[in-house]
Amino acid sequence: MHIFMIGGTGLIGSEAARELLARGHTVTTLALPPLPTGAVLPPNLEIEYGNYLKMSDEEIKTRLSGCKGFVFAAGIDERFEGPPPIYDSYKKYNIDPVKRLLTLARESGVKHTVILGSYFAYFNKLWPDMELTKWHPYIRSRRDQEEVALSFADNNFAVAVLELPYIFGVQPGRKPVWVFLVEMIRGMKKVTLFPKGGTTMVTVHQVGQAVAGALERNEGGHCYPIGYYNMQWKELLTIIHRYLGCPDKKILTIPNWLFGIGIRKIMREQKKRNIEGGLNLDKFTALQCSKQYIDKSLGCEILGVESDDIEKAIGESILLCLDIIDKQVETVAMKAE
Repeated sequence: MHIFMIGGTGLIGSEAARELLARGHTVTTLALPPLPTGAVLPPNLEIEYGNYLKMSDEEIKTRLSGCKGFVFAAGIDERFEGPPPIYDSYKKYNIDPVKRLLTLARESGVKHTVILGSYFAYFNKLWPDMELTKWHPYIRSRRDQEEVALSFADNNFAVAVLELPYIFGVQPGRKPVWVFLVEMIRGMKKVTLFPKGGTTMVTVHQVGQAVAGALERNEGGHCYPIGYYNMQWKELLTIIHRYLGCPDKKILTIPNWLFGIGIRKIMREQKKRNIEGGLNLDKFTALQCSKQYIDKSLGCEILGVESDDIEKAIGESILLCLDIIDKQVETVAMKAE
């Protein structure tokens, strides 16, 4: 299968391309420059640097011509901040492109598509009483993105949305999402204070397998919750402490209200700067302190995702964060265009 991907030089996109190429597919990608220093991409990946948002429909259809698969591995996540209403930015980069690109893909003869989404959309369906789309613009945008994507699915056009959790693994030169957490832990000198709850997680290699599995196996329209390893925050922090060089540092579980105090401080700082985040941090406390677990049978096993060394992937991520914080390396952060 020949596959066109948007975002194929990023952490997830490049690993998905590597997996697809290993399975005998061919992959071309359109991606934003620059390529991070030190990044190693699959040698057979055909790369064009450019911004699809500034291309005409005909220019994009030219790149889709002859392809049977399409992967959207671009967009922005909950880290993105901007002037309110922030939902408008998520609509611009996550929702409107899916509607446009799937229209062009179907017109160009593509048969299999994969959209990289968020596991927050899964928990929105699982826990309706939390009203996650009411309080969190980012989660609302991921729900809306799924609805748009699935509206295209039929017997001749398969659409899979991968509801991705926290992902461990590195691409040299690419800033991990975990820098903030490492900075926070290092700032707590004697003991690490963290709330109860936990999360599901995968390695970046497992995400690559999920993308390939969705292109090869999915029929019709489906959302796949992706989770393989479920850990309490305390379990994850124990591993992180080891790579930070403080394996004996104590971890104290704090009550939700105390966690909320710290998180509201961040919101006040956002307000001073006249920016809004994708998550309402005050309301996010309840979600952060929950067990955001996903059984691997719901998505990973269906798509053929295999076990991997999650502790090694966590360690690689934390060590890169340390190098960034200590200014040992230069990295590229997330960018929209």
